[in-house]
Amino acid sequence: MDGAQTPAKVRTEVRGKIGIITLNDPATLNAAGAELMEGLTAAFEGFVADPAVRAIVITGEGRGFCSGANLSGGGGGRLAEGAAGPNQSLLKVYNPFVSAVRKSPKPLVAAVNGVAAGVGASLALICDLIVAAESAYFLQAFRRIGLVPDGGATYLLPRLVGKARAMELTLLGEKLPAATALDWGLINRCVPDAELMAAAMALATQLADGPLSLGYTRNLIWASMDAAWHEQIEAEAFVQGDAQRTEDAREGIMAFVQKRQAEFKGR
Repeated sequence: MDGAQTPAKVRTEVRGKIGIITLNDPATLNAAGAELMEGLTAAFEGFVADPAVRAIVITGEGRGFCSGANLSGGGGGRLAEGAAGPNQSLLKVYNPFVSAVRKSPKPLVAAVNGVAAGVGASLALICDLIVAAESAYFLQAFRRIGLVPDGGATYLLPRLVGKARAMELTLLGEKLPAATALDWGLINRCVPDAELMAAAMALATQLADGPLSLGYTRNLIWASMDAAWHEQIEAEAFVQGDAQRTEDAREGIMAFVQKRQAEFKGR
């Protein structure tokens, strides 16, 4: 998939064991319209299916990560479609994607450059580790257009930063600079702009060089956001059983006993 081209608004690349997805519509600050989402979905599914890819990085081309849904030409699926009922673009496009990422067997890193607004913020927050450039910011802009947060924002934000800050972000619709997002615990790293991809790739390399169990771990953490205590510890027991049967676990334990560095294969 190295150098592969999904639809033109998404670019993919493989560096070693890392699959890189670049949202590639800089003229709109990578607005998440139908074509971009089609490409993003195809790129993600391709990397999940590729056994050579052990971690995934998502970033944006140009001055922004993702400016949200493409509101030009029909509201990006945000305008009323006639009869009462749910928003169909969310049900058919955005929700399936963020749900698939949440259940990914491979860890993901978001490298956020510039604006991450609306559903664009959700695309970043659904990743496991988030690195943002110092000039980056997050924006729940929905109040400005008379709509509500989507893409999982109303689920993620209260759990990540608490009710008070989630209310502030969504009801006031103010920019949240990357440095503040780091202070609030919304992201993992805030780095100089010129160091963004290097920092994201460094984290992704650690993930890609790790054991298969990292995928199990990230899924347990996501599941814990909904689970009761007894459900979660039981889930840990079952997943631990799967993990201990992997080649990586055998290698890791043997390396520990032999006092050497483990060489994980992702199997």
